[in-house]
Amino acid sequence: MLKKLLNRVVAWAGHKYAIYYLSFLCFIESIFFPIPPDVMLIPMALARIEKWFKIASVALLSTLTGAIVGYVIGYFFYKEVGIRIFEFYNFNNFQEFKEYLQVGKGFWAWILIMTIAGYSPVPFKLLTITSGFIHFPFHIFILITIFIRGTRFFFLCWVCHYFGEKLIKYMQEKAKKIITVLLGLFCLGLFLGYLIYEHYNWIVEFFG
Repeated sequence: MLKKLLNRVVAWAGHKYAIYYLSFLCFIESIFFPIPPDVMLIPMALARIEKWFKIASVALLSTLTGAIVGYVIGYFFYKEVGIRIFEFYNFNNFQEFKEYLQVGKGFWAWILIMTIAGYSPVPFKLLTITSGFIHFPFHIFILITIFIRGTRFFFLCWVCHYFGEKLIKYMQEKAKKIITVLLGLFCLGLFLGYLIYEHYNWIVEFFG
């Protein structure tokens, strides 16, 4: 069953409109959706090996657009919208961190947090909304988003392009283990996000 499910996902990724589905997924994942785009990005890049660069570019641009929306929500509509998303993930607000940033103590700490979390399974929307809420400099937020998501997406797509059919065969043979790992990474991401949001004071103190 799990093997058939993975094969079906790969088939969807090869659909002629798959690029639009991926774009939409990347967009909403940066705002509220819990499933990371890697789940579709990888099989899609495998299904269209020759278009790996285009796929990574679309994923990055869509994620960046969603990140901007998430930033705006945190900056202007945190009490109306942002807090509801945070409550869904069971995270507290960052009013204290916002005060740290305003007195110049949290700038480098937040850059470090964004960089580490951006390469981990931590839900990306927590970073975009929080960046807006704490009024983190917008231009730097954009640069960091482009770097961490760009390197992640382009690396994954390049790996799919380079290994191609070998990777597809491996995924089909190890479908059960792969899905188990993905679920584990999702849970790990939530746990890491919790640690960052509940125990960030030591990072601020280190840079302060």
